[in-house]
Amino acid sequence: MTAFRRTPGAHRRFVVAGAMCLGLAVAGGMHAFTVPPPASSTAAAGEEQRELSRQELSLLHDAGQILLRDCMQRKGFEYQPVEENPIPEAREFPYVLNDVAWARKHGYGTDIQHDLSELRKTDANQRYFRGLPAKQRAAALTAANGSRPLTVTARAPDGMLYQRSPEGCQSEADATLYGNLGNWFRASVTVDALTEIRRARVTADPRFAEAVKPWVTCMRAAGHPSSSPTDSRAAAGSRRPPLSRNEEIALAVTEARCAHTSGLAETARVLDLHYARSLQRQYHQAVRTYRELQRNALPRARRLTQTADTTS
Repeated sequence: MTAFRRTPGAHRRFVVAGAMCLGLAVAGGMHAFTVPPPASSTAAAGEEQRELSRQELSLLHDAGQILLRDCMQRKGFEYQPVEENPIPEAREFPYVLNDVAWARKHGYGTDIQHDLSELRKTDANQRYFRGLPAKQRAAALTAANGSRPLTVTARAPDGMLYQRSPEGCQSEADATLYGNLGNWFRASVTVDALTEIRRARVTADPRFAEAVKPWVTCMRAAGHPSSSPTDSRAAAGSRRPPLSRNEEIALAVTEARCAHTSGLAETARVLDLHYARSLQRQYHQAVRTYRELQRNALPRARRLTQTADTTS
């Protein structure tokens, strides 16, 4: 059992998969690389490195969805823009559940997972896609993602090569919004990968392992023997019969309380910030390009959403 985690933006960056059958996945939206600029930055450098606000990211998401919808319509298919975050209370806890109030309400988030599953079942784009004849479904995917050759390429920090077609509505939307498809794709592939790299470095850090020890002691004192937050959730998720709702909430609340009393939550926060800044320095060119393209896209996104609002 794991606390709810959103689909990483990497799945959005190179394929709509298709926009028609996985409409909610497209709503993964734009993920800023959450790294604050160094304190010594000048004003100009601070603006250059500034990550976009939540409102600005939402604006880019909405504009991208409008462009995707309009392109698909021109190609003879229906597509309804999807919300960026259909369940606002969805949260990520990559290291340890550390929000007692959230845990008391959602446990490990199985209620949110259930709501997302129901949304997928009733999603208008999925229903439309499933209702198309086989040939039309294939044509819809081609319209969304383009066809071979996949000439737009990017290599992620882990060495994996990603490719996409320069054609298709997703590429058209990205090119229209960000101005240069190749630059956007290369920068976003790198930036999207940094979240998982950062988290892997945090959990591999000996300081994190040391901070887990008092958390384990706290959990065992509460009657929940475990070797780590990950193992605790896995064991809970494999219980037969499954945990009741009250049992899930009680366990999640205990994990969150122990995260604070043991110091694990604070250690994870400090290490996360440390590796975020380290990765920003290591991949500064990609991060800078990514943010510059986002900032440059904002005026286009505003015009697009304002026009769409007045014509819809």
